[in-house]
Amino acid sequence: MSIKERVESLILKVEEIKNRCGRKDEIVIEGVTKGVDIDRIFEAHRAGIKVMGENRIQEAREKIPKLNLDIEWHLVGHLQRNKVKYAVKLFKMIESVDSVELAREINKRAPSKMDILVEVNTSGESQKFGVSPGELSYLIDEILKMDKLVLKGLMTVGPYPVKEKKTRKAFSLLRELRDKIEQEFNLQLPILSMGMTEDYEYAIIEGSTLLRIGRGIFGERR
Repeated sequence: MSIKERVESLILKVEEIKNRCGRKDEIVIEGVTKGVDIDRIFEAHRAGIKVMGENRIQEAREKIPKLNLDIEWHLVGHLQRNKVKYAVKLFKMIESVDSVELAREINKRAPSKMDILVEVNTSGESQKFGVSPGELSYLIDEILKMDKLVLKGLMTVGPYPVKEKKTRKAFSLLRELRDKIEQEFNLQLPILSMGMTEDYEYAIIEGSTLLRIGRGIFGERR
């Protein structure tokens, strides 16, 4: 199956799930380009994918300057503080902010306003990055004091392996936390970034507005 065919199939599937849930809002499909060569990124862009997510700074530094396309680039992988100086020049959004220290470094290095999401560990898995639900309010409070950071929403990675009950619980928790934070801080947080190739159906059911799809667009990594 070609990338174009995968994208078309994915768009239809997303619409079908949305209709089943009675959702009318927009869901953005973000192509995750980890390990994906430039030719396949061009193909995905031609097929209609305009938001792309990269996991690694080194890969982004090699690829993004060569792609003179109207792509909105997001960093979706864990960001080390010593790489922030590169990230703020390469990406429109950093989806993986998970500590006050990282937020401060981004605020210090960003040349202008920087869109961010806060990554929350909603599955409780020790190997996952993300702020704990109990520490989220403190992190949000600190971020709101920073002049360059524009908080757009929350992000999470679902539990692995995918099991409907556990996966949906992790995704519904992110939605509930978003609603709580909106009330607590009188904010609008339009973006819930959750759902990947294996679990995006459950993410849509639980309110995702941004799906991070790698293999479902690009196939297996070469």
